[in-house]
Amino acid sequence: MEVKRHIVHIDLDSFFVSVERKFHPELIGKPVIIGGSAERGVVASCSYEARAFGVHSAMPTRQALKLCPHAILIRGSHGRYGEASREVTQIIHDTVPLYQKTSVDEFYIDYTGMDRFFDCYHEATKLRQKVIKETGLPISFGMASGKTIAKMATNQAKPNGQMFVKHGDELKFLAPLNIGKIPGLGESTRNKLYQYGIEKIGDLQRTNIRFLETVFGKYGHSLWEKANGIDHSEIVPHSDRKSISTEHTFHTNVSDHRTLETTLVSMTEELSSKLRRENKLSSCLAIKLRYGNFETHTQQQKIALTAAEHILIPGVKNLLKMAWDQHRPIRLIGVRLSDLCTGSYQINLFEDNEERIKLYQAMDQINFKFGDKTICRAAGMEIGTRNFNPFMRG
Repeated sequence: MEVKRHIVHIDLDSFFVSVERKFHPELIGKPVIIGGSAERGVVASCSYEARAFGVHSAMPTRQALKLCPHAILIRGSHGRYGEASREVTQIIHDTVPLYQKTSVDEFYIDYTGMDRFFDCYHEATKLRQKVIKETGLPISFGMASGKTIAKMATNQAKPNGQMFVKHGDELKFLAPLNIGKIPGLGESTRNKLYQYGIEKIGDLQRTNIRFLETVFGKYGHSLWEKANGIDHSEIVPHSDRKSISTEHTFHTNVSDHRTLETTLVSMTEELSSKLRRENKLSSCLAIKLRYGNFETHTQQQKIALTAAEHILIPGVKNLLKMAWDQHRPIRLIGVRLSDLCTGSYQINLFEDNEERIKLYQAMDQINFKFGDKTICRAAGMEIGTRNFNPFMRG
C-alpha cells in the first residue's frame, strides 16, 4: 500500500519587508521596496501594497519606482534578516522531525508517517502560530502530498494564511489555476503553451504526454507530472557542512604580490561559484599562508551573508595585506568560506545592480555547461587552465 505523504511548505511573507516593519511599524500598510539604489539597483523584496502596482522581486528599482512612485525605498539590513532567519530556523529545528531549508525564508517539512500519532495539519497550524507569536513575522504554509503542490498551496494561501490540499483532491486543486502558477515554469515555456491553447493546468492535465515530450523534450514529461500532482521528490535534511576551502602550493616559493593576489582571485571566484551552484551563502572569510619554512598563519573576518565575488575578492585581498609579512616568500596559499547556510543569492541584491546579476547568472550557466573557468576574470586566467580544480589539494 502506498504511504500517504504529508509535506508542508512554509514561506515567510515578504520576509525582508516584514522584518523591517518589526523595527519600523510606521511602514505597515504602506508600499515598501527593499533593494538597491534608484539608479541601477534591483528589488530584493516588496510589500503586497507595492505588488498591487506590478512591482516584483529582481525588477530594476528605477522601473519599480515608475510603477509605484510613492513607494518607500529601503536599502535593508543584512544583520536583521540573518538573525530573523536563524530565529525561525531554530523554532522549526526544535519542533519538527525532518525539514529542508531552501532559502533564508522558505522551508519544507516532512510529517509523513506521523499521522498515526496526531493530526498533521493541526501540528503545522500550531507551528505556524508559534513562529508568528515568537518572531512577530507573518508566515504562510501549504500542506499536500508532495513538494510542488505544497508550494503552490502556500502561494494560494498568501498573505499570512494556510491551506491543506487533501489526498485525492490534487487534480481538483490544480485544474483551475493558470499554468504560470507551476513553480519553475519560465516565461518562454508559458508563452509556448499559450500558443497551443493551454492556459489552465486543467488543460495541461488533458494534454497527451507524448505531445508535450515532442515539444519540450524531457521537460514535457516533468510538466505533465506536475500538472497531474505527481511529485516524488524527497525532503533533503539541512546540510551539516559548514565550510568550503581550497589551497594552492607553488612550485617555487613566491614573494610577488601580484602572483599571490591573482591566485587568491582565481580560487575565490571558483569557490563563490560553487556556493551559488549549491544555493549556499557564507558569513566568514579566511585566508591561509604557509611560508617557506612551513610556518602557517591564518587571517579571517566576518562578513554579511554572501556568495558574490565582488564582495569576497576585495575581502581576500585585504586579508592578504593584513596577514602577509612581505619580506618572506610564500609556499602555499589557501581560501576558506565558512559559517555556511542555505540561502539564495537574492540576499545580495542590496549591493547589486541588474547588470551584475545578469553577469553572474551568465557566468554560472556557461561554467556549469562547459566546465569551471570556461569564463572567469582576467586575473584568474593566469592560474592554470580551464582544467584547474581549486578543490584538489595542491
